[in-house]
Amino acid sequence: MSFLEALILGIIQGLTEFLPVSSSGHLEIVKALQGQELSGESSMLMTVVVHFATALSTVIVFRKDILEIFRGLFQFKVNEEFMFAVKIVISMVPAAVVGVVFNEEIESFFDGQLLIVGMMLIVTGLLLFLADRAKNTTKKVSVGNAIIIGIAQAIAILPGISRSGATIGTSVILGIDRERAARFSFLMVVPLIFGKMAKDMMSPEFKEVLAGGSESSVSFFALSVGFVAAFVTGIIACTWMISLVKKSKLSYFSYYCFVIGIVAMGWTLVS
Repeated sequence: MSFLEALILGIIQGLTEFLPVSSSGHLEIVKALQGQELSGESSMLMTVVVHFATALSTVIVFRKDILEIFRGLFQFKVNEEFMFAVKIVISMVPAAVVGVVFNEEIESFFDGQLLIVGMMLIVTGLLLFLADRAKNTTKKVSVGNAIIIGIAQAIAILPGISRSGATIGTSVILGIDRERAARFSFLMVVPLIFGKMAKDMMSPEFKEVLAGGSESSVSFFALSVGFVAAFVTGIIACTWMISLVKKSKLSYFSYYCFVIGIVAMGWTLVS
């Protein structure tokens, strides 16, 4: 993988992790358009690295919120910060279960399955379209809401389903305040990404790729370029997305998802 290819992948990940257009779906589309033969451990390695970069950018943007959550936990008091942390943990359970139980099936989707990516992008577009028309979005996140939002995040493991789009869209449709929905959506994924990073780093396949013992077209330099690009653009996109959600601008992204989804499906038919 060249410098330019890694840079493009990193920028796309940084933007699409927070903008509701599916980062994983766009990564698969770019790989197909660039003709990259990245599959198995190699493809997942680059995907994990750039996802890790955007998790760090989330920590930077929401550092005050995260400190308040930890402060609430360490005080051992059932206050607002403590309950928010509990709801974050509850929301993580569905995606964690799906990731562990269906790990091999999930990896098979990250191997140039553009038809599925296109279909899922259209589903994402429909969800965003409906969310932008939701009224009376003034509620806080309840425990029941956290479970439903967690299920939406689990479904978003599929490439083409936007994680932020699924979780924010579901939250808004449930009547949750838009700013709270964005805050909850971005914070709930951080523990999952760090957990998956730890799991992957302990796997024999991951260590083999890092040691250069696997047939991989992803060098350490390419991974570094992708990481930095995803981290910087992630900070910019996260800040921008919070503003867009508050202004009810999700429908613009729904139209984009419709177009890209149709293009991806069309590319599958002609290639």
